[in-house]
Amino acid sequence: IIIGGSIAGLSAALTLARSIKNVAVIDSQNPCNFNVLKSFNFSTNDGKDPSHIINSVKDEIAKYNSVQFFVDEVEIVKSIGNLFEIQTKFSGKFSAKSILIATGLRDVLPKIPGIEDCWGISVLSCPYCHGYEARNQKTAVYANGDAAHDLSILLTNWTQNLLVLTDGKSELSEFQTAELKIRNIEIIETEIDSLIHTDGNLSQINFTDGKSLKIPIMYASVPFEQKSNFAEQLGLELTESGHIYVDATFRTSMPNVYAAGDCTAQHRALSVASASGSVAGFTINQDFVDNVHKE
Repeated sequence: IIIGGSIAGLSAALTLARSIKNVAVIDSQNPCNFNVLKSFNFSTNDGKDPSHIINSVKDEIAKYNSVQFFVDEVEIVKSIGNLFEIQTKFSGKFSAKSILIATGLRDVLPKIPGIEDCWGISVLSCPYCHGYEARNQKTAVYANGDAAHDLSILLTNWTQNLLVLTDGKSELSEFQTAELKIRNIEIIETEIDSLIHTDGNLSQINFTDGKSLKIPIMYASVPFEQKSNFAEQLGLELTESGHIYVDATFRTSMPNVYAAGDCTAQHRALSVASASGSVAGFTINQDFVDNVHKE
């Protein structure tokens, strides 16, 4: 059973379908990038609507009759003997010899009016995904400390018109502050009141002191959390960063439990998620073959 039907889960499903395995893909159809209008830096799909990409993969999988899709929400995952039992919200219970968790991450956005509406449209997280389209524009970096320094320096590849919004007292070191100053990157410590936008397209940032800033693009370094609690339910090991721990072949710390996609990855990109799903599919099939041989 694959929990999560975005690009990582679907790539694994395609691999397993071609390995003649019976697969159920359970997906709530609530992707973390629901606001994103176009996806970039994914070869053969550069600039396409993410939903178009997902539907194209589903169409490819449809010719394999060993894969079933369920639009549902998984609530409970538990290990019972040599099987895993999955309780869903609407379709009841499923059981499987192995499971792949591909449920992604959830970004924890600050409680700033307007930021959620702009997320993925004009308030961005990844310059490799959106930097080319936002190049040479006046750009704010919503971050503090090391994150503000590192992201700002990286963004100089796409624009020289940068400023940092720490939304409170700066936590950058003297060295980091001096390095940004050399690059003419201003640091504004005033707290943010709200973002003004039209259909998610940022136009102005209002501050609590009554001042405002006209700006079309903002990158934000925000914390994240696992989108599901299945790792916790199964007692899986997590990394220090909060990702599900996997080895190079996408095995987790529990036998016959695998994970792929953003829930495991430092680099959040469709290309990375797709590759991880494919490798996880290789691993799952290999483990099936090895276990059958042992039996």
